Amino acid sequence: MERDYEMCWLNYKKDVIHDIKEIKEWMEDIVIIGKIYNFNSIKDEFEEFLSILGIKPKFHNNIIKKSKYILLGKYDDLKNLINMSIDENNLKDEGFIILVDKLLSSEILIITGKTLNSLIYGIYAFINKLRMGYKIRDIKMVESPKIKFRIINHWDNLDGSIERGYAGYSIFFKDNKILFNQRIKDYARLLSSIGINGIVLNNVNVRGEAIKLITSPYIEELARLADLFRNYGIRIFLSINFASPIYIGNLETADPLSTDVINWWKRIIKEIYNNIPDFGGFLVKADSEGIPGPYMYGRNHADGANMFARLLAPFNGYVFWRSFVYNLQDWRDTKTDRAKSAYENFKPLDGLFDDNVIIQIKYGPMDFQVREPISPLFGALEKTNQLLELQITQEYTGQQIHLCYLGTLWKEILDFDTYAKGEGSTVKRILEGKIFGRENYGFAGISNIGDSINWTGHDLAQANLWTFGKLAWNPDGDIKEIVKDWIILSLGNDNKIIENLLWMLLNSHSIYEKYTTPLGLGWMVNPVSHYGPNPEGYEYSKWGTYHRANFEAIGVDRTSKGTGYTLQYHQKWTEIFDDIEKCPENLLLFFHRIPYKYKLKSGKTLIQYIYDSHFEGVEEAEKLKEKWLELKDKIDDKIFQRVLERLNLQIEHAKEWRDVINTYFYRKTGIPDEKGRKIYP
Repeated sequence: MERDYEMCWLNYKKDVIHDIKEIKEWMEDIVIIGKIYNFNSIKDEFEEFLSILGIKPKFHNNIIKKSKYILLGKYDDLKNLINMSIDENNLKDEGFIILVDKLLSSEILIITGKTLNSLIYGIYAFINKLRMGYKIRDIKMVESPKIKFRIINHWDNLDGSIERGYAGYSIFFKDNKILFNQRIKDYARLLSSIGINGIVLNNVNVRGEAIKLITSPYIEELARLADLFRNYGIRIFLSINFASPIYIGNLETADPLSTDVINWWKRIIKEIYNNIPDFGGFLVKADSEGIPGPYMYGRNHADGANMFARLLAPFNGYVFWRSFVYNLQDWRDTKTDRAKSAYENFKPLDGLFDDNVIIQIKYGPMDFQVREPISPLFGALEKTNQLLELQITQEYTGQQIHLCYLGTLWKEILDFDTYAKGEGSTVKRILEGKIFGRENYGFAGISNIGDSINWTGHDLAQANLWTFGKLAWNPDGDIKEIVKDWIILSLGNDNKIIENLLWMLLNSHSIYEKYTTPLGLGWMVNPVSHYGPNPEGYEYSKWGTYHRANFEAIGVDRTSKGTGYTLQYHQKWTEIFDDIEKCPENLLLFFHRIPYKYKLKSGKTLIQYIYDSHFEGVEEAEKLKEKWLELKDKIDDKIFQRVLERLNLQIEHAKEWRDVINTYFYRKTGIPDEKGRKIYP
């Protein structure tokens, strides 16, 4: 099929197939046992893959007489037919099995699972193994997702724009209309292939015409999208405006305890489920950055969230309620600390939320900076369901102009030990439900896709979306192996391509961190755009994002003797973060106010470290380009040129970061660079 865009890791035209003859022998005949509602999706995927090999598969509804074929069906339909030697306890909902077995006089490859969604996940896993060179008999997998909710959040607006979108316009909306086309189907395929099971279609900042998405005629159009995504194991969700009863319901209040408000939402929700029986539920941003919420009526966030939860519960719907709530402040106020806000708002409510309410928590206490500590809410909310919110779109990490692979950072987040129930209480174990014994946990990732030819603007930014899905499925996944698989499936199974791309991707976050804001400093960006260096862009603003640099020192004292932020962590971390000698150096300026002449563990002064890291960051950004240039004859020329353009911009902008930040601190301190490099007086 001709497309005016490329297919990322599902571009089957670039596969390295081990043995086409073997594949033809097995895959010309595919037997389907039992009723499979997403049969067309399965059929389409096999046909798309096999078409590049010149194979036209035949599908059967009954066992056939042939030496080799593929057998598909739900586990309950197959387990009495085939004696599969697996432990059923290892197979959870949405998990799949792939193995070779015998049936009568045939040798069969079985793809099965407990749910129909399992089949589509298993088929992608099987096809990808073939594409990476595996022989069919060598493919044996029993895999189940460790995380229940694996959700993509879109910040797409109904007019077609995308808030914090760096890859073009929305693929869902245009001119206040809902789109329905082949590209959306291919996007469903992409998400399903990495195990995503839910998608929030619209921006969490719900304004204007988008408030009406929960009403007719939009809901009928959304039902078509729900049908499409359902076939790939994905439920749709919508962001809503808390004050919708006022804006579109002609009520005078949105008080969550008002009978009129409850009845209004009850009618809306019933109509949604009449059109979309498996509708996932609502994502709500409330009492945040000018968005209305329960505080307007003297209610708390549990009151607001539970009102929705109780109306959605009969339909198996959920409420994702964001914890991104903070007060604006005066820069002259040195006691108020934005970092403390999420904890202060939600910790007192622990245990008050209904079981189908899930609090969606940004990974750090501020706003997706290149380096932040892990939010203390992970480990603090023992009786409340949680989603870890990660930003796949690169708002503060180069906006898909800079190469900044985020998987290495995300792995650090997942491995962070909260000590909530003693050692081993890591974020990933909390999200798996193993620490507090709860089920409704998950991942939420802010999408980085748009209508650009390569989906993500920067071809290599596709790796972030891929990695999000893989870690959401299994947070224990090995980052290097995850990256390697993406490289092979997207750019080819060439040793030099793999070697160079591994280095580029795995080092890119630390490179970006070096030439921007090291040591947990954050925020030295241009307001509104959040792109490019501006050391005091937010310093005197209402947003509470201060570094308070003067001629002697920089940083905010967030210790127990400062703003008290460290007291929100369990005692072991409070003691570590409080102690300037024990505090991780990559977060030093987040937790402490440090004189410029303070010596780090390396023996360098703080000011010299700042100078050195910015020069090193530029040098390493140039090395990214060198690594890419070595692949010129191995990469498709269009992709090669697009990435090269981005790397050239990255080097140019890295130099600007270096010069602006170093000059800023030189002018503040008057302390020269020990190595005599060019800094502008």
